[in-house]
Amino acid sequence: MSALIIFGLLILLMLTGMPISISLGLTVLTFLFTMTEVPIEAVALKLFTGIEKFEIMAIPFFILAGNFLTHGGVARRMINFATSMVGHWHGGLGLAGVMACALFAAVSGSSPATVVAIGSILLPAMVKQGFPNSFGAGVITTSGALGILIPPSIVMVMYSVATNTSVGQLFMAGVIPGIMLATFLGVTTWYRARKFGYPRLAKATAIQRLKAFRESMWGLFLIVVVIGGIYSGIFTPTEAAAMSAVYAFIVAVFVYKDMSLKQVPKVLLDSASMSAMLLYIITNAVLFSFLMTSEGIPQAMAGWLIDAGLGPIAFLLVVNVLLLLAGNVMEPSSIVLIFAPILFPVAVALGIDPVHFGILIVVNMEVGMCHPPVGLNLYVASGITKMGITELTIAVWPWLLTMLAFLMLITYVPAISLWLPRTLGMM
Repeated sequence: MSALIIFGLLILLMLTGMPISISLGLTVLTFLFTMTEVPIEAVALKLFTGIEKFEIMAIPFFILAGNFLTHGGVARRMINFATSMVGHWHGGLGLAGVMACALFAAVSGSSPATVVAIGSILLPAMVKQGFPNSFGAGVITTSGALGILIPPSIVMVMYSVATNTSVGQLFMAGVIPGIMLATFLGVTTWYRARKFGYPRLAKATAIQRLKAFRESMWGLFLIVVVIGGIYSGIFTPTEAAAMSAVYAFIVAVFVYKDMSLKQVPKVLLDSASMSAMLLYIITNAVLFSFLMTSEGIPQAMAGWLIDAGLGPIAFLLVVNVLLLLAGNVMEPSSIVLIFAPILFPVAVALGIDPVHFGILIVVNMEVGMCHPPVGLNLYVASGITKMGITELTIAVWPWLLTMLAFLMLITYVPAISLWLPRTLGMM
């Protein structure tokens, strides 16, 4: 009964057009103060202790690093490097877009940032070369979603905060699925380009490739700093985030010199406002999670699903459907922070590995970012391409089907996610 009232109230507030974070906070306060005896001091205490986690500090740092890289010419150099490597294949610039998104994802941690950084440079070039606008938009919108699967990933940090799973393990678990999904999206791009006879570039010489690599090397080295640093134990994921922000600042301002010191305050301000927005969502989601736990809803749900005879296979299918539906009305951070604490105890009770479950949720979030009505990547791509959301939805469907097929593979083959962290001795 409590669950029905809580979710009914939440849905009602969201239908009024109220932001998710405020809807969550109001739902919690309304329920606590009208239907329970919880003292107000406990709520205030939970607000502060809920975000008193070291891992949360990684979020503002990764946002800051991503903003320095977006404004600092790193994306352009990565595109040049990717183009020199795969530009001569069918749909050359499209394939370069997939590869550049994968590389930029490995330094930014955010999908919208990846779409903006790569899309704003590559899409005009693709149209100029004779590609249809819809083809370029489809490639960049879906490949940009790699931003939250290839580590570092802000969504993985959110899942870690919600479930106390190791961020380091999650980052390593995302490497192989990220490379696989990039490959699948690349194959889809190549097949469609070959089928419709889209243009390809002249093959780059070894000297041109080496020059492109040398120019993009400083940006690419950030991947080594973050992943190498975490794996070797030199620093934690949160410290890696801080290192990446400092490194990105040095590269953008002093190495590439694409950003002047005058522009730095604006980047800091933009990063601060985006971080504040995410931290506000986290704070309210922590309160929501506290309410759910105090009412015993996750435990009751776990008991009900296990008593219903739902095995791991059926449960994972239900989770996928539930998260894809949630992706229709909410953005990834809110979905992870609301649903992970509810579904996680059930997954553990059914013997599903927490790290595998985390990667499954992240892949679901990727799909959600590419379909309407709330797909963040669609709106970002719409701003760049000047295409309507309906038009964009039609443009992305071949790649979206590829992502759905990949989701099923990740769901039922846990070894894809778990092999690398186990091989590295992290699990």
